[in-house]
Amino acid sequence: SAMGIGRTFQEAVWTAWSRRELDGGAATPWARLDDLPEDIHPWFRRELEQLRDQGPPQGERAYRRVDSCAGEVAADSNYYYSTRGEADEPVPATDRPRVVILGSGPNRIGQGIEFDYCCVHAAQSFRALGYEAVMVNCNPETVSTDYDTSDRLYFEPLDVEHVLAICERERPEGVVIQFGGQTPLKLARAIEAAGFKVLGTPFEAVDLAEDRERFGQLLAELGIRCPEWGIADSPDTAVAIAARVGYPVLVRPSYVLGGRAMRVCYDEAQVRAAMAGVTGAVLVDRFLEGAVEIDVDALCDGVSVHVGAVMEHVEEAGVHSGDSSCVLPAISLSEEQYEEVCRVVRRLGPALGVVGLLNVQLALVGGEVHVIEVNPRASRTVPFASKATGVNLVDAAVRLAAGERLHELELPRERRPELVSVKAAVLPFARFPGSDPVLGPEMRSTGEVMASAADLPTAFAKAERAAGRPLPTGGSAFLSVRDHDKAAIRPVAEALDALGFRLLATAGTAAVLDGLEVAVLEKGDAVVDAIRAGRCDLVVNTPQGSGARRDGARIRQAALSARVPCITTLSGARLAVDAIANASGEIARSLQERIAQELQAA
Repeated sequence: SAMGIGRTFQEAVWTAWSRRELDGGAATPWARLDDLPEDIHPWFRRELEQLRDQGPPQGERAYRRVDSCAGEVAADSNYYYSTRGEADEPVPATDRPRVVILGSGPNRIGQGIEFDYCCVHAAQSFRALGYEAVMVNCNPETVSTDYDTSDRLYFEPLDVEHVLAICERERPEGVVIQFGGQTPLKLARAIEAAGFKVLGTPFEAVDLAEDRERFGQLLAELGIRCPEWGIADSPDTAVAIAARVGYPVLVRPSYVLGGRAMRVCYDEAQVRAAMAGVTGAVLVDRFLEGAVEIDVDALCDGVSVHVGAVMEHVEEAGVHSGDSSCVLPAISLSEEQYEEVCRVVRRLGPALGVVGLLNVQLALVGGEVHVIEVNPRASRTVPFASKATGVNLVDAAVRLAAGERLHELELPRERRPELVSVKAAVLPFARFPGSDPVLGPEMRSTGEVMASAADLPTAFAKAERAAGRPLPTGGSAFLSVRDHDKAAIRPVAEALDALGFRLLATAGTAAVLDGLEVAVLEKGDAVVDAIRAGRCDLVVNTPQGSGARRDGARIRQAALSARVPCITTLSGARLAVDAIANASGEIARSLQERIAQELQAA
């Protein structure tokens, strides 16, 4: 109805009003909107002018406790929600200083339980240090919203309006933004502008790392290598940059989580298509095909750096770190390359002014280390790194944010673990019929599993089994790879043949497998029918470019429907074959026992 549309519009206006940032700082709730946009539609202008001088709807904001006893008896819960038109329940008096911890919000692709793990451990650590931990999160599914995790919990959206209102009510010693992923980082400017202290890494460091142009200039000043790049604000500029740095290129905006809106482009048409859906300035940088991606989780106190874990991604650079299987320690790094990675991280932390957790993503290509990006916050690999090394990185970061220095934390010495641990992504493709299960720069996984063993093949096989993708030990393997990978697919095919697999391939791939017994399948229905009929137990298909991705999509979708393991990167295929050939059984031991034995031996 027209009245319903009017009410919806009014509510939307008030929401937009309260979140609007004004010159000199963030808007307080129900700030006056005196500068209406010039290009606003006349009908909307009239509505806004009528609303402009009105007060907030339904009275002043109040906070009430959730009645966990349904009114039968007095409830002493620590859950709070905001409302209007009711009496406010005051904050309990206490002598302890308090901190507000911003959670990660709803679980979604790109932001999952890894950040909630960090928030929970942060709340526990702050409470152990004598602080009151006040949690702000809007997701009742998480552990951070359990009744005993924090001293007080606010079920509120993670936006400027609600967070600032809670800070005004709690008057904390500081606000903690580095444990909830990308969502809290976007609020850092408004929090500092409102006069509240950000504990740990300040907003300036966050902005420096997230602003692609400023960060690129910092790397140049430090003499640290990175892929060639440029900043584009139009399709024509992006095309010019791509021509200068060379295809393929990665098109990505600033302040994104899980690689959203990132695209790998192989030609001018794809660059223009990627820019058509993007507003503002974006980074266009060289996409390092075939590079090994390295992930580092570290701690920094603003001066010194402790490298907690140096991990390697199984898939090449360009596959989002949240989707790629991850190995600790980094198996491809020589001792010299490992030391170079550590030197780069030790220079970046103080240069950015990080206090707390620091995540650095690098690429190893041609024996050289290139920095891809830096996140001055908890990364999604922090839980994995903490468990694999036995060092609680979140607890250490909390103590740094509270004012301690690295030398006071008595951390174990930096080392490359002997125990091999693998993190594997849990991908949701089976729940989305017709989706193409190919990996790229935009994150698509919804969870992860971890496995540890004395060697990589065993750890990888255990992780794949835990993720719901058990590797076959026999049967038929279908191979179809891009031209760039055809020279390198032969060792994979030979290993599968030696393991007793029957080889199937498209004509182009079979042409480079001379000397091996390969059954040739024509592209199209023949391949799809073979997979659906259960004649394939393993599929290896590496796509390139939009045309190749379309050609291979039906193959990958068929494998998905038939629940056949489908590997879309050559590096993943190599490790899978190694795991099939060399995985071994072992005596069951807890992770704590494994780590304790390794530390004792060290």
